[in-house]
Amino acid sequence: MKILFPTVALLFCIAAPRAQAPAAEPVDKLLASIKTQDKGQLAVSEEDGRFLRVLIASTRAKRALEIGGASGYSAIWMGMGLRETGGTLVTIEYDPGRAKELAANIKRAGLSDIVTVVSGDAFVQLPTLSGSYDFVFLDAWKKDYKRFLDLMLPRLNKGGLFVAHNVVNKRSEMGDFLDAIWKSPTLWTTIVSPSSEGMSVSVKR
Repeated sequence: MKILFPTVALLFCIAAPRAQAPAAEPVDKLLASIKTQDKGQLAVSEEDGRFLRVLIASTRAKRALEIGGASGYSAIWMGMGLRETGGTLVTIEYDPGRAKELAANIKRAGLSDIVTVVSGDAFVQLPTLSGSYDFVFLDAWKKDYKRFLDLMLPRLNKGGLFVAHNVVNKRSEMGDFLDAIWKSPTLWTTIVSPSSEGMSVSVKR
């Protein structure tokens, strides 16, 4: 026992820091700072962010994708959920300035080991990414929603979720997308409103 006990204690001390994975700064303060500086109101609401985290944690998603990362507000919420599931997130942002800010915020949140930031046009970048996904969050140019659905639905795993933002407050800009998710024989869809923007949640059958 005198030999084994120190060995077990040593293993615990090595493993504990990885399990705790503390952020570089308090995440709640970072999230509030991002919202304060979000002059273009591109970030999701706090309620929507919490909802995304719950969706990921409850479905035990491992491979997640975000199309339209903005400054990283939603990616941080999803990253916190993926910390619990042992998963990873790829987030794509078209604007190079925002992509740089996104990467910096992910680092500040202590999520660089979970979240990969890709800068560029998602229609160009998505074909370069390999594999399929358990969770896709779409918050890009609204008129492109249907194109993104067509592109990513074949790469969504069975039982995976396809979640789209602004389907209530900007529904007039995505009629073809909404029609497609309601009528698709491979999807079960509902619309929820954690906040006024609204989200569609579609599970692949």
